[in-house]
Amino acid sequence: MKLWLYYLCAFFGIILVRYFLVAGGTYWLFYSSQKFLLKHQPKIIKLPSRKAIKNDIALSIITTVALAICAALVMTIYDSGATRIYRSIDDYGTWYLIASFLIVILLQDACFYFLHRGFHHPQLFKWLHRGHHRSKHPTPWTSFALDFPEALIQGIFLVAIVFFIPLHFYVLALLLITMTVWALVNHLGFELFPRFPHHWLGQWFISSDHHALHHQIYTRHYGLYFTFWDRLLSTD
Repeated sequence: MKLWLYYLCAFFGIILVRYFLVAGGTYWLFYSSQKFLLKHQPKIIKLPSRKAIKNDIALSIITTVALAICAALVMTIYDSGATRIYRSIDDYGTWYLIASFLIVILLQDACFYFLHRGFHHPQLFKWLHRGHHRSKHPTPWTSFALDFPEALIQGIFLVAIVFFIPLHFYVLALLLITMTVWALVNHLGFELFPRFPHHWLGQWFISSDHHALHHQIYTRHYGLYFTFWDRLLSTD
């Protein structure tokens, strides 16, 4: 129990500092001056109110608690030897290292789509997902702003996956970095590379414009990384 509490406090601090560094840093980089937005974007970007930013930060702190709980669980269970996390690349080889990352990304994308679509059910929305949608015009501060139950459900995915799929610590770290970067990019509120979503390759990835539209029209764009499920199930 003491070890779990240690992990909980440590991960809470790490995740919270990460949030303020990456979300705050990204917001400062792109929103502190409108010159970048006005020069590189085909439309004027609506700046968020102080109240909206405060709401996003408050929710993100709640999200941090949920994610810290999940991370502490993973490490506590790992210490007991019950997970399939491994340390030596030689155990499965380099090709599996790459394959395992791609497998988890595809699984997470599928799980996220159906969970996200479920969160929008009228009977679940106000309990699980309404907080995130208070930001009609998302910014980097919105990237981790989730209601506690939703954050916990999303975090449980990584808790569950370490029991079924052998994952190297490097892959686990890369997954967390990918999730962080993708959340930031999707919540920029504008396209960093405006032409990419119109490219044949870009059309298969969820972009900032996709997710910005989702914040206004709830029946479209439920995907996390790819547009595959949205295309297949007519929510693109």
